[in-house]
Amino acid sequence: MKINIYYGGRGLLDDPTLFVINKMQAVLEELNVSVDRYNLYELKNSITTLPQTLKDADGVILATTVEWYGIGGYMQQFLDACWLYGDKEKISKLYMSPVVMSTTYGEREAKLNLRVAWEILGGLPCTGICGYIADFAMLEMNDDYARLIERKAENVYRTINQKMVSFPASNQAVKQKVSVSKTINLTPQETEQLSQYASDEDYVQQQKEDLQELASMFRGMMKTMENDSSQRFLKEFEGAFNPQPGFEGSYKINVEGYTKPLLIEVKATGVNVYYGEKDSVDVNVQITENVLGGIVAGRMSFQRAFMAGEMTAKGDFGMLRTLDQIFVFEK
Repeated sequence: MKINIYYGGRGLLDDPTLFVINKMQAVLEELNVSVDRYNLYELKNSITTLPQTLKDADGVILATTVEWYGIGGYMQQFLDACWLYGDKEKISKLYMSPVVMSTTYGEREAKLNLRVAWEILGGLPCTGICGYIADFAMLEMNDDYARLIERKAENVYRTINQKMVSFPASNQAVKQKVSVSKTINLTPQETEQLSQYASDEDYVQQQKEDLQELASMFRGMMKTMENDSSQRFLKEFEGAFNPQPGFEGSYKINVEGYTKPLLIEVKATGVNVYYGEKDSVDVNVQITENVLGGIVAGRMSFQRAFMAGEMTAKGDFGMLRTLDQIFVFEK
């Protein structure tokens, strides 16, 4: 039998969780159990690869210390890695014993969190240990506590060795019905490779640089497209201008996909056509680039586009009709 211990504390000398898992490890080794210890604080740069170590295990002990609130960052990262990169089929056969000691409030909640997390991963929970230790010396010198830890370790051994059956957990049923995982369906080998990439800082940094380069390239392309579109239709409108005596008005043509609207200012002295912003206009038009292209090519009029529903407008509809008079586009 093989049991892995994953310790999520900070490795402090007076950490009560270290005392407990040391006792448990000694008892398990006396029972001829192979025990591997993984101190997450020492492996913080490769936590994403640790789910691979579950392959040969028959059971695991998740041990952490509540120093102020919750199970701590290292243990949370390990559980995240199990969710993202772990072999769920293997985890479904693994028993897990939670060990949570606290120097403040919250050991019971943290123990429950570990149990629920393991059940959501699909694993099998077994008996665990939790307790509040205000004084480390009290734990170290108390023989009753030592015997309690030994009995708990023996119970963990029996549960895993005999593969004791437990009732299904409701959170598994709820997860199957309402939980939507965004993880990609990969083979265990592909998942293992992905976890190795995720833990490789050089690879991750290279990916970030590649993404930044792509983003910069696309920004340049978008800027080029914007510059190209900022000149489109201007010459056509200026060339098709047919002044009407005494007529003045302003139009805003919002072309779908363009960052700025096409503004037309008709005055007695001439016409000003440009892309920009203006709060107050007489007519506000919404149109697609294709429809506007058909109008300036002489295949369609503003009035026909409006009547066909290919263009919408707000404002003075009398001035809208005048558009076809002041701009005469020829085929």
